[in-house]
Amino acid sequence: MSKKREKKYIVVADFKDLKDGNHVYIKGDKYPRENSENKPTAARIKELASIKNKMKKVLIKEQD
Repeated sequence: MSKKREKKYIVVADFKDLKDGNHVYIKGDKYPRENSENKPTAARIKELASIKNKMKKVLIKEQD
């Protein structure tokens, strides 16, 4: 059996994550941060990867 590869994301625009203790992510950071207490849900990732968030712009994208 092969293990399902976990998707990795990169920050494409600076933002403060209101659902991760107001942690500030800077363009180029990995998302989520390594020691984050709150693992993001699929819905949260979809929100940040689209324009359907408070900043109205794409904040993360999937890493190749």
